[in-house]
Amino acid sequence: MVDIATRVYNHKWKIDPIVRSLIDTDFYKLLMCQSVFRNKPQTDVVFSLINRSNHVPLAKLIDEGELREQLDHIRSLSLSRGESTWLRGNTFYGKRQMFRPDFMEWFENLRLPPYHLERKGDQYELTFEGKWHEVMLWEIPALAVLMELRSRAVLNGMRRFELQVLYARAMTRVWEKIAQLRNIEGLGIADFGTRRRHSFLWQDWCVQAMIEGLGPSFTGTSNCLIAMRREVEAIGTNAHELPMVYSALAEDDAALAQAPYDVLSDWHEEHDGNLRIILPDTYGTKGFLDRAPDWLAGWTGIRIDSGDPATGAEIAIDWWKSRSEDPTQKRIIFSDGLDVDKIRELHAQFADQTNVSFGWGTLLTNDFRGLVPNDALAPFSLVCKAVSANGKPTVKLSDNPEKAMGPTDQIERYKRVFGVGAQKAIEVIV
Repeated sequence: MVDIATRVYNHKWKIDPIVRSLIDTDFYKLLMCQSVFRNKPQTDVVFSLINRSNHVPLAKLIDEGELREQLDHIRSLSLSRGESTWLRGNTFYGKRQMFRPDFMEWFENLRLPPYHLERKGDQYELTFEGKWHEVMLWEIPALAVLMELRSRAVLNGMRRFELQVLYARAMTRVWEKIAQLRNIEGLGIADFGTRRRHSFLWQDWCVQAMIEGLGPSFTGTSNCLIAMRREVEAIGTNAHELPMVYSALAEDDAALAQAPYDVLSDWHEEHDGNLRIILPDTYGTKGFLDRAPDWLAGWTGIRIDSGDPATGAEIAIDWWKSRSEDPTQKRIIFSDGLDVDKIRELHAQFADQTNVSFGWGTLLTNDFRGLVPNDALAPFSLVCKAVSANGKPTVKLSDNPEKAMGPTDQIERYKRVFGVGAQKAIEVIV
């Protein structure tokens, strides 16, 4: 077992770069990247870092030179032979050769494109521009670097014994959460905590704790590198990025209304089984399902990632019933702002109506709340999103208006096209 406190105390060692591999990323990014590589290879995009928590002054906490050093290191990475073999030959979701030879040949030769970094007041402006299938792979490592550099900045003044006690307390917190989850009969839960983790070493420790503490109830991790090293399932399907970019490319309102279904039509041709999971909330869950083509009702399940999760589940169950589908044969994946109490509550409410599973994110891999003065290690909301495609702005509405993004006039247009009425604002829990 790694002595995390000692490694943190000596974290400037070259042995601990923040991002260690191009597959130190979420599995869904690679699945989406292959889809984009096949279907939209000429699309140009801009990704931008967005700190929703302005009270965290990243540019004051993080040295610009150190940030550039970490980003430059990522640009030097390429797939190792072992990583390529794992991707080419492993079985994912029961399917061999999930990643096609032409995609793998491209990926094996990839170096991530340049970045643009500029300080703006107490925040950093970090953007990436280029072909979609190249630029999109910056999202997760960029977030991981900013999150961990912030952690390192807070921990930098702590001595070895302070760090030992801090991590002992954090480990106890995680283990107590696992002990509560262990008693839930039929639980299925995965680690979704890469993007806002405290650090790579901490996420790896959390996954090992889940493996030992939950046994078969732990279904895997979204992090490909950890999945490979710990020999667990790599978990993930698709994200809001796909409909956001497809929608930005739409030529008129009719094409815009159709764009979210075009995304899933392309996905349908590539994947089956447990990879056919609908993420319906980009432009409002209820409207998306009400207008959905019949073939989508045959998909395996739905992931709920914004708004009130119980309401989202009820909408999904009613939709399946209205399409003559049996909800008990479907899967609902909850993945937004989860912690133990909410997981227990949702499982108790829906486990007898459908197959329930959970993607546990930030409050698994970054719950240091209250453990240092001024709560300086509390998790915060940092995202890296596609903000334009072929020069046109992207928009996300979500089931929670607090998560909406895009120019005001375009948000209003999207609300009109997708029939989104009044929404209830819910505090964003990272």
